[in-house]
Amino acid sequence: MVGHQNTIYEATAPAALYVAGILTHPAATTPRPYRNVPIRAALLNWLVSTAYDASDEIASRTEQHFPGFLTPGTIVASFRDLRPMLYQAVSPFLRESHEDVREAAVIAALILAEHPALAEHRDHLAVHARTILDTSGDISNRRVARKALEAWGHDAPDSEPFLEESWDWGPQSDGRSYLEPPF
Repeated sequence: MVGHQNTIYEATAPAALYVAGILTHPAATTPRPYRNVPIRAALLNWLVSTAYDASDEIASRTEQHFPGFLTPGTIVASFRDLRPMLYQAVSPFLRESHEDVREAAVIAALILAEHPALAEHRDHLAVHARTILDTSGDISNRRVARKALEAWGHDAPDSEPFLEESWDWGPQSDGRSYLEPPF
């Protein structure tokens, strides 16, 4: 298992590093079967989902029920330590010309930037978060952008309220099933 229902497994970190490593491969521009979306967007969306599973929001919820969950050296804590490295792999796509790739990269970067070592990037990412709020039709992605802006002390424009339903917790911007692998 690489990931399931907000669970980070031992294999999750190596898989995430591999996915991050192949984002620049020319084959990542190949359209996904039955969709006109590059595989790179699907890979980034998988990183979004995985990063979300280790996000501050999910980790704090889990820590309430399982104290010690984030103890240094645990699988989740070790995965969370990789966020700066994953951000480096994602950030080149923040200005990608393909809308699906760009939006997935922005959402991944917003989640990964929770790591304290990435705080210097938050003002720059706030511009991208506002773009998501202005242009995205994906409510989950809009929710991630709004929460990032609020957490970083930036004004977030008023808009529709977000439902805190379990199926709305994680971003799935390309509409794929959570069982469908990105590659």
